[in-house]
Amino acid sequence: MKFVDEVKVFVQSGAGGDGCLSFRKEKYVPRGGPDGGDGGNGGDVVFVTDSSKNTLIDLAYKPQYRAKHGVHGKGKTQHGKNAPHLYVHLPAGVVVFDGETGEMVVDLDEPDREWIAAKGGRGGRGNARFLSNANRAPLEHEKGFPGEERWYRLVLKSIADVGLIGYPSVGKSTLIAAISSARPKVGAYPFTTLHPNLGTVDRDFERRFVVADLPGLIEGAHAGAGLGIRFLRHIERTRLLVHLLDLDPHSGRDPLDDFHKLNHELSSYSEELGRRPQVIAANKIDLPDGPERLEALREAGAKEGLAIYPVSAREGRGIAELLDAIEAELAAMNRPGGEG
Repeated sequence: MKFVDEVKVFVQSGAGGDGCLSFRKEKYVPRGGPDGGDGGNGGDVVFVTDSSKNTLIDLAYKPQYRAKHGVHGKGKTQHGKNAPHLYVHLPAGVVVFDGETGEMVVDLDEPDREWIAAKGGRGGRGNARFLSNANRAPLEHEKGFPGEERWYRLVLKSIADVGLIGYPSVGKSTLIAAISSARPKVGAYPFTTLHPNLGTVDRDFERRFVVADLPGLIEGAHAGAGLGIRFLRHIERTRLLVHLLDLDPHSGRDPLDDFHKLNHELSSYSEELGRRPQVIAANKIDLPDGPERLEALREAGAKEGLAIYPVSAREGRGIAELLDAIEAELAAMNRPGGEG
């Protein structure tokens, strides 16, 4: 399925039904009183977060949503029916912006949350509502009130416990496939991953967490280089970052230098994101020069107090130890005084 993380949509709630102007017309009742019923309320347009969805693709293909109008009132004090609400299902993590002003309206960051995007118009009152001692035959009645019309810009930010970050082609997609149920596209070229892949890591019945394979970042991402800002916003929703470094000697990269450069991108985008807890993993220890490169990386990292977990995502080596470290960090964040 195509991944869409930003759309603009139009919503229109239903108008209220008209109140009725009517008087009783019965045999032997020459002066029947007013009996016009009220109109029904128009339907709301409601955004509801749905845990089964992880993209805005449905809204991209159908960007307009109109709720039904309330039913008009009738004589014999028959009130019109309220129109049903129109529910628009979104993935959790959508931020709603006003389509005209650009201002943020609401952050729908929890599953099963409902938010009224357009309130339905109230039904008009029938003339029976205006009966009084001073006016026994009221001609007054109300038209239904109009609904609301609004444009919104919806931006999806992925929600996950763990975000997997690193330069393109360091092996993030291979790692998430090795530790979870996710089956992302894997390829030996930059930007294989063009959107976040979510996977659930199940260690046993009560030990599970969601990990997001976030697209490769590059220098200048915070200023929009590559697909930078679009991807950085997905990292905002994660509680813990796993920073994957590349031990491949043919990559032409320095793993520790990569670590500092990407952390600079995170801090430049958001100071809070730059302080997000991290677990550092060094991938591709299965390569011929992998152990030697790992030793040099560990020696350099030790001077900065960095703990580095060696893995081979392709062969599954070191995965259990890495997951233990991730679980320990998440548990520490859940304790009182922790980050979570």
